[in-house]
Parts: sequence; structure tokens; C-alpha cells
Amino acid sequence: MKNPLFEHPERLETLRKGVYIVPNLVTTGSLFAGFYGIVATINGDYRTASWFILVSGIFDALDGKVARLTGTTSRFGIEYDSLADLVAFGVAPALLIYNWALRPYGKIGWLAAFLYVVCGALRLARFNVQVPFVESRRFVGLPIPAAASTLSSCVLLFYYLGGSGTVKMVSVLILIYLLAFLMISNFPYVSFKDPELLKRRPFAFLVLAIVAIIVIVARPEIFIFTIFVVYMLSAPVLHMARFLYWRRKPAPKKSE
Repeated sequence: MKNPLFEHPERLETLRKGVYIVPNLVTTGSLFAGFYGIVATINGDYRTASWFILVSGIFDALDGKVARLTGTTSRFGIEYDSLADLVAFGVAPALLIYNWALRPYGKIGWLAAFLYVVCGALRLARFNVQVPFVESRRFVGLPIPAAASTLSSCVLLFYYLGGSGTVKMVSVLILIYLLAFLMISNFPYVSFKDPELLKRRPFAFLVLAIVAIIVIVARPEIFIFTIFVVYMLSAPVLHMARFLYWRRKPAPKKSE
């Protein structure tokens, strides 16, 4: 079998030049947090596992911004980021939810966890292929970090409301199937990469941001869960609203 690197010498030359350290270190931080989430899950510490998956999401949001701000974006970084995302936002939350809520369902439970992982992998692969052709303001399908954060915040909300140990709730089973479907769907999700968001805004935006920070600090479990559930449902709800609008819109009258 021929090695594709030798068929394309320019790729080999690119690797010989080295890789960018700073953005890849941030990606490694995301991978580390996701891996420790797996370790915490194995040890039965589901709350710690959930927090570390959310921390991984913070690192994941930073690595791309660091690469763009420092002009160190590379194909190696994109591929490394996808592999780290599959571990931190695919395997880690699937294992967490399986041990925490899906184990009592037997085969249905672990198949749901596997479906989440494979849909997450497909979502990442599709994203890498579509990057040159899709506008940066939109994601096609629910991003896998948002799906993982929804599951993690669900666990944290359970503990905040006084729960302990494991649960057996059909709602969690439905949630993981829903997340798997949304990741491979064609619903457009806001990416928050729009440069316009960083420009001047009305004073009320600053006040709302301060209030949001206060709420997060006061009740992080409730606010984080609410934010990600709203984001998860935003695209399908908007799609349905547009569909109903165009369906009810009267057809233009033909001129006589």
C-alpha cells in the first residue's frame, strides 16, 4: 500500500517544518479535561466528570480563537482538534450518561450511548469536509461540544436538585437519542464566530452580560443547563416556525 505522504511530498515538508505550540497546547488541555472526565466516571464521581467535560468545552472554544488571533491556524491543528473533540465530547459524555442513567436499560442503554458517539464522529467528519464551503456564522447540525455540555449540565442539575448516585429516567434516554439526531441533522445553528459580535453594541448589552455573569455565579447548574437546552432547541424551533410561516403565507395573486 502506498503512503499518501510520499505521493504528496508537500505534506511531508509541512510536517517537517513543525507544528504550532500554543493552540495545540490548548487543544491538549481540552483532551486532558475530557480524559479526566472519563476517569472520574469510572470512579463513580459523576459530578466531577460533568464539570471536567464543561471545562473541556472552554478549552475547545479557546483553541480556535487563539489560532486565529495568532495566525497559527493549520491543517494539523484542525485534525488534532477533531480527534480531541471525539474523546472529550463523544466518548466521555457517552460513558458518563451510560454509567449514570442508561445502564439499567441494558442493550437499549449502551446502544443509545454508542449512537451518540458515532453521530458525534460523523458530525466532526462532516464539519471538516464542509469547512471551506459553509459560512462561519452557522454550524450545520448541533455542534458536538454543545451536545456534550447539555448532557453534563443535565447531570449537574440533578445533583443540584438533591439527587445522588445513579438514576433511571426515560427522559435521559430520549435526550441522548435527540442529541444524536440533531448532531447529524441539517438544522443551522448559530456559531457565535461572527466578528460583528465583537464590535460596539448598545449599553443594554453590557448590562445583560453582567446580569448573566451574576446568575451563572449564583446558580451555575440551572443557568448552564437552561442555556444549552435553549441552544439545542433553537434551530429546530426556528425551522418549524419558518415552515409554518411559509405554509400560511397566501400565494401571490395572478394578474388578469
